Amino acid sequence: MVSAFTVKGRFLMGSSFQKFEKVVRASQEENAREKVFLDLGSKHGVKRKNIIIEAIQAD
Repeated sequence: MVSAFTVKGRFLMGSSFQKFEKVVRASQEENAREKVFLDLGSKHGVKRKNIIIEAIQAD
């Protein structure tokens, strides 16, 4: 079953951290985490080590 997850956290953009909040559809929390890593990495060129996920909540 696919659910919506709200993922909140920060990522390093230049020399400062930017906050983000994304809603992704995934079957599990771990898949939602992976989608956020992929999305931020492809759109902003951010490496995984520079992405800090603070909270994941199922909607």
